Order: sequence, then C-alpha cells, then structure tokens
Amino acid sequence: MPLRRAGGVEWHRTGVNEHRCGRARAPNVPGVTEYLQLDGGRIAYDVTGAGPLIVLSHGMGDHRQVYRFLAPRLVAAGFRVAVMDMRGHGESSLDWTSHDGGVAISRTDVALDILALIRELGGPAVIVGHSLSGGSATIAAALEPGLVRAIVELNPFTRVQSFAVGKLFTLRRYRRGQLLVISTMVFRSLRLWLRYLDAAYPLKTPDFDEYLAGLTATLREPGRFADFMKTGKSTPADAEAQLANIECPALVVMGTEDPDFVDPIAEGEAIVALMPAGLGTVAAAPGSGHYPHAELPELVADLIVKFLAEHPGD
Repeated sequence: MPLRRAGGVEWHRTGVNEHRCGRARAPNVPGVTEYLQLDGGRIAYDVTGAGPLIVLSHGMGDHRQVYRFLAPRLVAAGFRVAVMDMRGHGESSLDWTSHDGGVAISRTDVALDILALIRELGGPAVIVGHSLSGGSATIAAALEPGLVRAIVELNPFTRVQSFAVGKLFTLRRYRRGQLLVISTMVFRSLRLWLRYLDAAYPLKTPDFDEYLAGLTATLREPGRFADFMKTGKSTPADAEAQLANIECPALVVMGTEDPDFVDPIAEGEAIVALMPAGLGTVAAAPGSGHYPHAELPELVADLIVKFLAEHPGD
C-alpha cells in the first residue's frame, strides 16, 4: 500500500494489521498502522518500542501524528508507546454510535476505546491524553483502575468550563481562541479551525505548515470533518464527575499561553483539587499554547519520565 505523508512524517501503511479485540494475532510491527476492531467501528493505532506501555490519545480535530515529536522521546526513555487515532479522527473509522446511543463523541466514548486498546496490548498502561482525551484519561482511570497505573493530562478539558465574558475584552489570547473555536462549531468551518490552530500554537513547530497541510487533507476526507463536529456535542461533565474516583497518580501539564483558558495553571490546579488528595501534580510548559507535546516535546517528555520515575510502583 502507498505511503501516507502528514506533518512531515511518512507513515508506512505496508503490512497493515487488522484484528478484533481478544483474538490472537501477530506481534506489533513498529511504526505500522494497525486496527483494533470494536463493536461500533475500528481504532487505528501504531506501536513502537519496548518496555512499560504508554498509550497516547490526541484531542478533537487532530490526528495521532500530533505526537510525532513526543512518542520517539518516550520510546528512547524505555517505553512501549501506542499512539491511537480517536474515533472519527485520523485513520479510525467514522459514524460511531456513542455509548449512550447518541451521536456525540464523548470523553466516555474515547475512554472506553482507550481501555479496549490497553486490554488488546496488555496492560496496565499509562494514559497520556490531550484536551478532550485528557478527560478521557480521568474516566478510564476511574472505570478500570487495574488497567491504568498513571495518567498524564495535557491541557485537558476535564472540568465543565464557564465562559469568562469579561476576559474577552481584556485578554486578547483568550478572546481570539474562544471566538475561533465557537465560530468553528457554529459555522462548521475548516478554515476557522485552521485559524484557531494558528492561535493555539504560539510556539510553531519546525514543520508547522506541512503538519497543517497533512491535517487539512485528513479533515477534508468525506465525513471526517462532520465526525470532528460531533465532539462539540458533548461536555466534560462526565470527566469532572470521575475526578474524585481515580486511584492512580496524575500529572496535569499546562501550556501557559493556551488560548482556551483564562489562566491555564489555575485550570490545572482546579482539576487536581477535585482528585483525591495527594494524587495530582500540575506542571507548566512555559510559552506553549494548547499543544505543549508538539511545541515543547523535550520538556513534556522529561516531565512525563520524571513523573513516572517518582511513581514506579503505582
């Protein structure tokens, strides 16, 4: 099969493996796209490295190539790293039905997909979730504590947000981000989403333009943008409700210039405050926006590795 290029990285589709959860299969081939078949569709992922398992899940309107800088650093640190496409995104299938029978793509839906992948690959695992998937990491840890040994949430939407109207007039970063996200959802506009991404990456990656070109091509595939829009039909209420139920250590990493939050560090601290005492830690990614794992991958990798070293038996 041909190569697929996205974000300056060639993702080889040769030798694609497809299997159903629980069925015996051949070992993972590093860097090769594989598919986990579930009742409602299939989840695309790839696995690289050897060691304790880490599962990386991206946020809405993105694909797994967003971890192109972070994943190799975690592999080099001695981990087996699985990077998945969220349902309806990337190379995962379209037209899923939510766990509650609706059409939304919720944090609980993604949490159940992550847990299914951990079972397939052999847990327990560390879950690294960005944005929407940060909330999914919380839910997964609460639902299946035996499968999740730690969670890392990157600029997560894990709490229900209140709209800070006054800050729209005084904080340009927040005003720009909020108006672009809301406009994307209202007008169902890929152009506005790309403008949001430009605002959300104050520290541009070396391949930023090429990455956006690859992501744009993915979002223009038939049905792909429509499924992205389904993420806007859910709220973080399901994740917030589970924060008190986690049993594992949690690291919340916040880019300090994230346009989605008035005060990103305060948001991280508010998330940790809802966890059982002593489980949560907040770390800053100075100068980065909503995507610190792409903007400052070396820093984020170091934070994750140090965090896991501090909790080796958890």
